Amino acid sequence: MILQTLLNLLLTIFFGGSEILTIVLSLLGIVGYWGIFRKCGLTGWHAAIPVLREADIGRAAGREREGRVYAMDAALIILLNAASILFLGDPVRGERYDMFQLGATFVLSVLTFIYGMKVSLGLIEVFGQKKRWILLWAVFDFIPALMWGWMKKYQPQWTAEELKSDATDYFSGSRAEVLDQGLTVNLEERTATEFFKKKYLLRDIHMYIQPGHMVLLLGGSGAGKTTYLNAVNGYEKAKAEVVLNGRNMYKNYKDMQYDIGFVPQQDLMRGSDTVFRTLMDAATLRLPTELTRVQRQERVEEVMTIFGLTPVKDSLVSKLSGGQRKRLSIAMEFIPNPSLFILDEPDSGLDGVMARELFQQLRQIADHGKIIIVITHTPDRVIDLFDDVIVLAKDAKRTGRLAYFGPIEEARTFFGREGMEEIVKSVNRKEEGGDGLADDFIRRYAEVQHA
Repeated sequence: MILQTLLNLLLTIFFGGSEILTIVLSLLGIVGYWGIFRKCGLTGWHAAIPVLREADIGRAAGREREGRVYAMDAALIILLNAASILFLGDPVRGERYDMFQLGATFVLSVLTFIYGMKVSLGLIEVFGQKKRWILLWAVFDFIPALMWGWMKKYQPQWTAEELKSDATDYFSGSRAEVLDQGLTVNLEERTATEFFKKKYLLRDIHMYIQPGHMVLLLGGSGAGKTTYLNAVNGYEKAKAEVVLNGRNMYKNYKDMQYDIGFVPQQDLMRGSDTVFRTLMDAATLRLPTELTRVQRQERVEEVMTIFGLTPVKDSLVSKLSGGQRKRLSIAMEFIPNPSLFILDEPDSGLDGVMARELFQQLRQIADHGKIIIVITHTPDRVIDLFDDVIVLAKDAKRTGRLAYFGPIEEARTFFGREGMEEIVKSVNRKEEGGDGLADDFIRRYAEVQHA
């Protein structure tokens, strides 16, 4: 009888009640977090200790500050439950305390939910899962905890020690020289706010690209390639200085927006328009308004000749081959004669022959003094056409960093790899099938820049 009373007391203090369902769900949560803690390099049995459990969830998620608040909320709830027992024997004091406990419990429940979601979002990032998992974490956290804790397919991309480590807090301390010609990028940081928390997407990226250079942009999934390109073209501004041919892109964005041609992976062309009509529409939007229709048409004819589209000028876009459609999407951006061309996987869906023809065309454009920056997932088949390579990699804190920028041959020496795909593999994490050397190369390149 004494043992039963003691057990009920402990359940009331730690779990807020002795209902069987509460006990079962709490135990399932403990088992799930036990597995998560072990995978994240933490002590598994801490999952069975309230308050300590919440603090370690924050550590596993890379959200120590939120984890401390989460743990404090849990401690206060335990104290409230424990204090209620002291007032049970006095009806007057008990009634007054019930009103206080109701209000305090509501406030703490709201805080617990908010900070629990912050920590859950951190775990989602650490395990590399989709954000829609947050719905399950919000309602039945023991289910994802059990799955991620004990199923082999769910593995953390970083351990708690790696997340805490300041090993990659080493910065180059240098800036690229701003010249009258070419592209200069001095990007200090690109951040986003998530649940009121500042998150670094990119940091410490500095480079100067010469006119006439064709540059390959490499990096594993989540390394920040698209974020970097959006920062360069001014679509998503960063804390940065981007200067193209002596003009600051951010300060003169409206005047310079057509100095940069951006070709996304998926085109937005209407299939019911002809090639000529598509390019004329582009000319109307991108060329100065003072030009006559005849002058715009002359530019369209010139661009069609450059990209080999004259034979299909009257064909519908929907009837074009994959290669012709790619060339048309590039031709649209080439209408205003931009100084910088950015292309996101222009060879997607093309066979080797067609892809090489496309890249040879881009090489010819670069040879006329243009800067070309390209993302491609099959770089080795056309690497001979490039001058330089940019390698972005995620550091231990999941921030995109510059692991290398420079000539192709020097990149091979720097990474000790012959192929570009091998270089990407070297900076990808082991959980992603890579060698897990991103932090090493980020630090080495920062030291090279600092020297």
